[in-house]
Amino acid sequence: MPKKGGGGTSSKKVAQVQNFDDDGSNIVFGDDTSTKRNKKNSAAASKQQDDPAIPSGQESSKKPDTRQLIGGASWTGKLPVNLLSEHCQKQKWAKPDYTMNKTSNGFLSAVILRTTDPKTKETMTLAPFVLPPSYKDVATQPTAVEARHFAATYALFRVCSMRNIHMMLPPHYRDLWKNDFEASKKEDIKAGRAWMYEAEPFAAKQAQDEAQAQKIRRRTEEEKKQSLGAKQSINMPLVPGSTGGPSKGNMAKGWIQAPKLEMGKRNRAQVEDLVRSNAVWNPHGIDFPNAQYQDVIQELAHLGFRQSHVEEAIADCKDRKEVLEWLLIHVPEDDLPAWSLPEGYTAGISMASGNLKRDAMIRRLAEAGYSIDLCARTLDEHSGNERTAAEALQKSISTPSQQCVVSLEIDENVSMQAWAEEQATLSAIFGQRLKITSTSISEIDLQLDHLKPCALRVNRSTAYPQLPPIVAVIAPRLPAYIRLSTVRQLLDHATQSLLGEPMVFNLVDWLENEIPRIIEKPGKLRDVSAAITGSSLNGSINVKKPANVKPKAASISWKGGTPESLELYHRWLSQQDTPKQQKMLAVRHALPAWIQKEAIIQAVNENQVTIISGETGSGKSTQAVQFILDDMIQRRLGSCANLICTQPRRISALGLADRVSDERCTVVGDEVGYVIRGDSKNRPGRTKITFVTTGVLLRRLQTSGGRTEDVVAALADVSHVVIDEVHERSLDTDFLLVLLRDVLAKRRDLKVVLMSATLDATVFEDYFKRTSSVGKVNIEGRTFPVEDYYLDDIVQFTCFVPRTQHHGRGEEEIQEADPNVARSIQNLGMKLNYELIVSCVKSIDQQLGSQEGGILIFLPGVVEINRTLDAIRSLPNTHPLPLHASLLPSEQRRVFPPSPRGKRKVIAATNVAETSITIEDIVAVIDCGKVKETSFDPHNSMVKLEEVWASRAACKQRRGRAGRVRAGKCYKLYTRNAEAKMAERPEPEIRRVPLEQLCLSVKAMGVVDVPGFLRSALTPPETLAVGSAMELLRRIGALEDDELTALGRHLSMIPADLRCGKLMVYGATFGCFEACLTVAAILTVKSPFVSPQNKRDESKAARSSFAPNEGDLICDLRAYNEWSAMKSQSNYRDTRLWCDQNYLSSQTLQDISSHRSQYLSSLQDAGFLPPDYNAGISNSLNSHNTNFALIRALIAGAFNPQVTRIEFPDRKFAPSVSGTIELDPDARTIKFFNQDNGRVFVHPSSTLFDAQGFVGNSVYMSYFTKMATSKVFIRELTPFNAYTLLLFGGPITLDTLGRGLIVDGWLKLRGWARIGVLVSRLRTMLDEVLAQKIENPGLDVAGSEVVGVVRKLVEFDGMDR
Repeated sequence: MPKKGGGGTSSKKVAQVQNFDDDGSNIVFGDDTSTKRNKKNSAAASKQQDDPAIPSGQESSKKPDTRQLIGGASWTGKLPVNLLSEHCQKQKWAKPDYTMNKTSNGFLSAVILRTTDPKTKETMTLAPFVLPPSYKDVATQPTAVEARHFAATYALFRVCSMRNIHMMLPPHYRDLWKNDFEASKKEDIKAGRAWMYEAEPFAAKQAQDEAQAQKIRRRTEEEKKQSLGAKQSINMPLVPGSTGGPSKGNMAKGWIQAPKLEMGKRNRAQVEDLVRSNAVWNPHGIDFPNAQYQDVIQELAHLGFRQSHVEEAIADCKDRKEVLEWLLIHVPEDDLPAWSLPEGYTAGISMASGNLKRDAMIRRLAEAGYSIDLCARTLDEHSGNERTAAEALQKSISTPSQQCVVSLEIDENVSMQAWAEEQATLSAIFGQRLKITSTSISEIDLQLDHLKPCALRVNRSTAYPQLPPIVAVIAPRLPAYIRLSTVRQLLDHATQSLLGEPMVFNLVDWLENEIPRIIEKPGKLRDVSAAITGSSLNGSINVKKPANVKPKAASISWKGGTPESLELYHRWLSQQDTPKQQKMLAVRHALPAWIQKEAIIQAVNENQVTIISGETGSGKSTQAVQFILDDMIQRRLGSCANLICTQPRRISALGLADRVSDERCTVVGDEVGYVIRGDSKNRPGRTKITFVTTGVLLRRLQTSGGRTEDVVAALADVSHVVIDEVHERSLDTDFLLVLLRDVLAKRRDLKVVLMSATLDATVFEDYFKRTSSVGKVNIEGRTFPVEDYYLDDIVQFTCFVPRTQHHGRGEEEIQEADPNVARSIQNLGMKLNYELIVSCVKSIDQQLGSQEGGILIFLPGVVEINRTLDAIRSLPNTHPLPLHASLLPSEQRRVFPPSPRGKRKVIAATNVAETSITIEDIVAVIDCGKVKETSFDPHNSMVKLEEVWASRAACKQRRGRAGRVRAGKCYKLYTRNAEAKMAERPEPEIRRVPLEQLCLSVKAMGVVDVPGFLRSALTPPETLAVGSAMELLRRIGALEDDELTALGRHLSMIPADLRCGKLMVYGATFGCFEACLTVAAILTVKSPFVSPQNKRDESKAARSSFAPNEGDLICDLRAYNEWSAMKSQSNYRDTRLWCDQNYLSSQTLQDISSHRSQYLSSLQDAGFLPPDYNAGISNSLNSHNTNFALIRALIAGAFNPQVTRIEFPDRKFAPSVSGTIELDPDARTIKFFNQDNGRVFVHPSSTLFDAQGFVGNSVYMSYFTKMATSKVFIRELTPFNAYTLLLFGGPITLDTLGRGLIVDGWLKLRGWARIGVLVSRLRTMLDEVLAQKIENPGLDVAGSEVVGVVRKLVEFDGMDR
């Protein structure tokens, strides 16, 4: 038994070990090197433990104490055993126990954890935490003390691997945590043992025990059912008229209610032909695992497949799943196991046409086993001659040796005479067994009792007996391919042994002896596949991996005094004395940044990383880059200068490019330029300072190839990377910092400058100082004072009294105000009061009087901006302007020029106006103190865009806007107490947003270990969030086997929400690009419909009228299309009136149009669309823009796995004059279920809230947004059918009890297993088509056969139309 807190197996040894043992426990993996070192350092300790005769005090002076042994001479922190004990105490677990085993190589220890239920007093004990056997050498330690600490470290890792506890461990154990333990964890997760690393191990154990118990119960039940099903399957081919379908008693309730899946005959034939001809099996040539070979054969044979078929499939496939798919596609229907067949299936031939004679001939030809379609086609090719058609069909299955036989010339009469003589002889031999149906055709019954009726039909060939006759084995109980395989082998026997003499008797004799053997081992399906199906098993789609080859930039040659550098220097020198430049220099000299010019230059030249912090208005954003450039020009290194300065927003990049160009007396696009999404002005080689958005620089690095060397090469011609507003900690910025830190280690001449107004320099210094030298410069801000007014002050001097009362502000927020003001503030509530904002603007305007100066209002979002501007327009003499990220650059620039004479500029902006832009005439700021932030809960995958309080750092930035050019005032629409409760700084975006796009970008750069890469970020994201993101990428089809799919590569190049990007890719692929582009823009902005408080029903009715029961997004799409057409044909007044009548927002429609243009530019930049793309000319990309059934399917595919199952109530009927009719269900009785939340509810604002039915056989619903309030509501809904789910949903698995298919692990479909496999292979082929388009973006894939088949299946729900 293990000792509590101890570690030995004998008391003597334990006593000696405990001298080293003042610890707890943690997780550790060692290596051979450390083991040898530990053995050497601990020789004395080992010797004493092995020899109890040595007095304990004799060696004490030579041995280190426990702290030195475990942590090293300088270690002052806690030891692993202590840390584990403390963790157990915090979790209210029992004190950890340690096992100890002495081996020939050292000591092995393990931790046992226990907990006692305080209510039931039951104690639960976990199995010892032991490393896998492959890590035994790592776990073996020289001494018992080290073994205990190793065990403690590993135990800590098992329960705390998602935390950064390893930073508290001694160095050796920290390395074990990060290397060996992490490697072992990855192996366990890959093997499906992720539960071993839960923070609550006891709960995980209970869940695992229950899962195992359920699995055993389920397996027992399935084995009973499969045993019965397998027996039916094996006997089915030999049972005449077998139906093969599963019995209804086999259906559980969930399967009975599942939608039924059907595929039209013509569609199925086309899909089967396409898949058999082009599907790629085992494209990478992976050898089938020998260890699984016999197990798979036995398992699939037990399920009813023939062993020879399984062996043939294994030869072509890489794993069990692919083998099963191969079998279900290639094994003929009449030889498939019963569980794989549809309900009510009957084997046999069914035809119907107006030509009875032709039908009879086709039926006779098909009795041999050939497919109906092949028989009909061959008969037509031979002008209705049944005999020559039969001869051609037989030739299609003949072996190469049979085809090489050259017959001698023989007279037709001689052949007929020999045939007649042989028939007479056969009649005497076989008697009634012989039936002569014509002068050239006869049938002989075969004596095979288990196959009766069974006969050989013989038709004289034109060169008989120099060539074999035309033969057919007529045996309805034999599968068609076995009949054909029998004929093939029979002809081979005749060719080799019987030519030149009468052979029919010998053929009959051979058949009666050999058919039992052929049934057992019928040969390869591929030998007769063309005859069974009319297509070949061979063939593949040739797909080449896209070659990501880009011209590499030339490296910088740091050679001074080159002709180009001298020319730059002389041009710069001559310009300094011009009056215009002197005027600009005077302005620059007045900036606080100028004082620190030399300090900035020195810091940049002496360090790889420079951190510049400066107050708002200090000029750091405009001056630092110029200081660096001017210094390089003066040092005759101007030709080497290439500065890239990142900005978080487009308007910042545009504004700074304009401002710096003006200060250098040049035009934008020459010495100073910019590159933003969809627009650029720069001249490679000529432009020295380029302002870019952070995303643009990331895209440059992302498309470089992915390895650190590729990223280094992408920046080869860049001398300085300047990251402005780094304090905002956007997702892109943190990603860029990780990349740059790796690049700096490879390129020592590259300089990185970090700039911000409110910067915690220590955080960034610590991040970079391990790999690079870091310099710091601080710039004081302007001295223009800004006077603050808080909410109570504003209410007081505006004398504002709310017209309506809202309660919600806490008493603590307003305790300092006088009673009347406090009452007004209390009545304001927590929401924005637009009347108060108008009163404040009016008061500021009155105070300023005739003085010039603009007013800047900070608001949370676009909706609030629009409402504020609508309210301000009632004030005379104001010039209201919006400013937010959704505006076009030309619209954003309108805020910079002075307002018209006699008007006061009033700008309503989001936080884009906080930093990096200077609006010269702003003298007053109104700050609502709110911001809209995205928050993400990885536990339930819920994303929320919430209006929250801004941080104090952000409010300080806003305040500073009023003091940029002169003394100003800041009006804060919140109290002093509210300000005190604000967070100091915003939480990094990487910790509060979904990480799918980031993980995809990292993966697209070739990073193998995405979680490991992100752990090196300045603030690592939650492990759970990264895991959820990677899982979602797999589920949407962007990742497969941890490699990017063709779709994933497309999405990584499109700067949009993954779902919107996926939708646009699908749109271009399926020929409805413009429609999908519009839907993506609508999702990015919002629905164009407005819903006034008192006219919500009218608004919803107007929205629904555009596309009844087709879903919210189709309604929005059609409304936008009508608005777009009307705008181009009618005047503004008529268009605005139409919008008002239909409850549409003109501004929102304009925003959607703007986003369409932005996405279009991005797709052209990414090479996805041709540069000269024109919607009216590119017919192949837009030939299906009005196919709304297809568009609904693509929307659902893009949103997957955001899918709900529609559960309809039991059908009800009512009598009528024409008979009973089915009643539409009440909308309230229709229920919706998703995988994560169970039952969910349609949001009342949706057009489908009151729907009693859905268009196009829809049985599922996709949603874009899920929000939790009193219930879990879903919005932006689109109904879709079963084939959409099959083609664009999650993985398809087969229910081997014959009940149907399971999609994505939870959505059930009753249907034929073969349909599921066909669709699964069709999806693979679609991915290959996308891969071709990746390689050649100009390739027209909308007309490809694969795309056409998919389009038809989803449009008509699998049926023939």
